[in-house]
Amino acid sequence: MEQQLPDTAIDLPVTALKGVGKTAAESLAEMDIKTVGDLIMTFPYRHEDFQLKDLADTPHNERVTVEGRVESEPAVLYLGRKKSRTQVRLLVGRHLIKAVFFNQPYIKNKLALGAVVTVTGKWDRGRQVITVTSHTIGPRTEGQDFEPVYSLKGSMQMRTFRKLMRQALDLAKTEMEDCLPRRFLDGYQLESIQQALEWVHFPPDGEALKKARRRFVYEELLLFQLKMQVLKKRNREAEGGTFVNYNNEELRRFITSLPFELTNAQKRAVNEICRDLKDPCRMNRLLQGDVGSGKTVVAAIAIFAAATAGMQSALMAPTEILAEQHAQTIDGWFRPFGLNIALLTGSVKGSRRKELLRQLEAGEIDLLIGTHALIQPEVKFRGLGLVITDEQHRFGVDQRRVLRDKGYNPDTLFMTATPIPRTLAISAFGEMDISVIDEMPAGRKEIQTFWTKKELFGKVVQRMEQELRAGRQAYVICPLIEESDKLDYQNAVELYGQLSEIFRGRYTVGLMHGRLHPDEKEEVMRRFSEGEISVLVSTTVVEVGVNVPNATFMLIYDAERFGLAQLHQLRGRVGRGSEQSYCVLLADPKTEDGKERMSSMTETNDGFVLAEKDLKLRGPGDFFGRKQSGIPEFRMADLVHDYRALETARKDAEKLVNSDEFWTEEETACLRSHLEASGVLTAERLD
Repeated sequence: MEQQLPDTAIDLPVTALKGVGKTAAESLAEMDIKTVGDLIMTFPYRHEDFQLKDLADTPHNERVTVEGRVESEPAVLYLGRKKSRTQVRLLVGRHLIKAVFFNQPYIKNKLALGAVVTVTGKWDRGRQVITVTSHTIGPRTEGQDFEPVYSLKGSMQMRTFRKLMRQALDLAKTEMEDCLPRRFLDGYQLESIQQALEWVHFPPDGEALKKARRRFVYEELLLFQLKMQVLKKRNREAEGGTFVNYNNEELRRFITSLPFELTNAQKRAVNEICRDLKDPCRMNRLLQGDVGSGKTVVAAIAIFAAATAGMQSALMAPTEILAEQHAQTIDGWFRPFGLNIALLTGSVKGSRRKELLRQLEAGEIDLLIGTHALIQPEVKFRGLGLVITDEQHRFGVDQRRVLRDKGYNPDTLFMTATPIPRTLAISAFGEMDISVIDEMPAGRKEIQTFWTKKELFGKVVQRMEQELRAGRQAYVICPLIEESDKLDYQNAVELYGQLSEIFRGRYTVGLMHGRLHPDEKEEVMRRFSEGEISVLVSTTVVEVGVNVPNATFMLIYDAERFGLAQLHQLRGRVGRGSEQSYCVLLADPKTEDGKERMSSMTETNDGFVLAEKDLKLRGPGDFFGRKQSGIPEFRMADLVHDYRALETARKDAEKLVNSDEFWTEEETACLRSHLEASGVLTAERLD
């Protein structure tokens, strides 16, 4: 039976292109290129710049392309088996320079006296030499300034791929549908899809390449933000929600009773959350605040509001100690108002647990605080209206969903002490509303941070002992648990032994690491919290959720091993009381990035400033220490450099999704098709 050809050239198989046989087709398939359209939408990751430059303006060691005339007979020097060096003099404008070709002895026969040659390579300004990496014999052809460089697989050659791309564009680019509505193309002066495709692959000059890139960056970010806004709309509207009709007067009385004044940032976050509570749509909000910025009291105000409306709340924390700290703190605020708080962790067993669960199901408990124990099947609420997850990244998506499902679409608040740059926050958490506490409580002293070399370890320990003599406590942080043959970094076990010997008979030293049983970790942390341990040697397991106001000194060993965000989180374990606190970074960084990280830590205590620097140093993919789900791999966009376009795309996507026209206009049909293809939208409009 004869196979029917597609109606459009875009849908033709790549085998329809001249020069694509079985081997080439297999290589293209490895790159997920099966059709002509797939090929056209495979963008180069960079362009080789072959624009002719004036050597007088070219810095030393920079890559340069020049056109010159051969002024001497080429000389070949053989350096060993299959190795050679060919040298020739070229007259480039008024400069007589040397061009050196490595391992290309055959070039001698092509470099005739008087011949014109174009060469590209590294320019040695002092020696007046270009080490050639590519060349063209003969006068330069117009339009060869930029050559695309693609990421290839299999046996595919760059030259072949460029020829196939040229063929594909000539055949099918006019059939590519422009997804962007005309008002965006005109309003932002963006190129048409046809023009942008031509220029992104084969730009006539640098300006054309910029224009093509600008168009595709915006389109990618708009499509991504449309998905985020649809998810947000679906979460808020499709599922319904809980209308928390709280008593405003009682809430004001509670806030007035607090032993401190809220910061302006806390007030702003409280207003945003309270507005969500009274909205019949379900709240899905991320509360982001630096270490010690006062997220817990903001959460407590939301919980109190829900209680005045007769609704129960749940607060899930990643560790028993953090859950206990939350329970102790919030109970102190709530007790004068007669609210009933309960703590449920793995340690609550037997008849005590049974009675707690009975009270919860009967609606006698206003707030249940706990760990993963909250998501057990036997934990049942009578009227769960608000779910709060502290350090939300420590829990899986399913765990958070199980807790939420214990109520009827309760309002949800996620808290994190990891400062996330706005560019990442609106990407990774674009389906959430975001509240930011970017102001520290009054009277909080900045942690003094110092960077010093490892050879001064003894002096640092002496400084630590001054704090211990004053009745304070200290953390010592290491990157490894036990000695490694591959990495020469101080380890926790060795340092624990060393400090135990130094402080023997005077101060108790404790050891904490990830290989301890959870019960052992809890016990060590409890002893440190209660002051039985003066110096806690630990790996990064103390990074989150430990509040010991008496700890005023932190030593981070091999600090260059940590990213900025992690260093800042670790530093946040001190400075939680009224006394001045100190953080010492013991590091001998070998790279410029490492030195910059250490300097940045000594310059600022602002986690958001550090997070932005960390993002620039490490890039979005590695910011969270792993590939964060929700941050896509873009063909063209870069979240660090294209943050303005991301912000614009987010605003445009929000307007589109919340407008009636978006769901009916012919002009936006292509955008809707993309949403359907991505799986976030059915063919019907969300109502």
